[in-house]
Amino acid sequence: MTARPIDVELRRVTLPLVRPFRTSRGEETVKDTLLVRWRTEGPDGPVDGWGECGADPEPIYYPEYVDTVTTALTDVLVPLARDVAAAPGPLLPRLRTAFADVPGMPLAKAALESAVLDAELRTAGMPLSTYLGGHRDRIAVGVSVGIPDSLDDLLAQVGGYLDDGYRRIKLKIRPGWDAEPVRAVREAFGDDLPLQVDANQAYRTSDIPHLLTLEENGLLLLEQPFPADDLLAHARLAADLRTPVCLDESITSLGTAATAIALGATDAINVKPARVGGYLTARSVHDLAAAHGIPCFCGGMLETGIGRAMNLALAGLPNFTLPGDISATSRYFAHDLTQSFELVDSHLVPPTGPGSGAHVDTDAVEDATTALTSC
Repeated sequence: MTARPIDVELRRVTLPLVRPFRTSRGEETVKDTLLVRWRTEGPDGPVDGWGECGADPEPIYYPEYVDTVTTALTDVLVPLARDVAAAPGPLLPRLRTAFADVPGMPLAKAALESAVLDAELRTAGMPLSTYLGGHRDRIAVGVSVGIPDSLDDLLAQVGGYLDDGYRRIKLKIRPGWDAEPVRAVREAFGDDLPLQVDANQAYRTSDIPHLLTLEENGLLLLEQPFPADDLLAHARLAADLRTPVCLDESITSLGTAATAIALGATDAINVKPARVGGYLTARSVHDLAAAHGIPCFCGGMLETGIGRAMNLALAGLPNFTLPGDISATSRYFAHDLTQSFELVDSHLVPPTGPGSGAHVDTDAVEDATTALTSC
């Protein structure tokens, strides 16, 4: 896989969500993000590889956001990648080595690496799932339910998702919106519903006694209750809680995953490829967790079909034993930038074509583009 770049584009795109998505960190009504297109010259002509950035418009969820990622790519990472690509030999290992010498910027690195990886695999005719080592042709998925305006709205949403075929429900919670909605969902839909909660760092150690009361509702997981850097608080909670503690925002690299496991701070890991710097590092986190008997699931960032296709490829790895947060296209968008991915018997089917397998609708991308930068 040695195709060289002939063009690199950064496209800021905006797609409306089918319903607002509210968490303890804020509310989103549109998907406003950055796409990277890495065009190479293949044996039969130009080949486009696409990567999707996990950054938000503002630094609410991650320190990086769209504007800083754009600067990092244009000023640092794309020029570095062009220099690496100009030399002979396999590109991806040398690109990762070069990126390792640049501190930080995991979201920017992940977006560019994903585009390069997609282009290289399309040129070679190899599916991403095969390259990563995935073995599943169906991915079990759940759905993440944002914080609604009322309990009635929550129950209606959950009921609708169950009717759609989702068989695992994750409720977003925050102080003041936790015990009552969790109990209401459990009572309405029965003890057999796999139910987990996600706090997105909204609690503090003083809330541990309250969090302990949530497990009377038979939860599958309690996800990221404390700030990302407070692994000791998660370890303390995990020692007292029968419900497994899952880490999400805390897992920013292979090293943080190793530390969390060593401290006993996590019983499960939500692997978000963008947050750890790309799909190859995400695979390493998966492998580390598997070696320690820690189950994983592939998380989501309200991705378009470009990112969703790549997430499905990753989720085929054997230690992704928990239902993922990938969900169907129609959960998020009325019209996407690629083919739709919809539930089939409570599962999503990963695409089988070369690279990510995403069929990018360039007209739809053009219509959604709000800013274009050529590098």
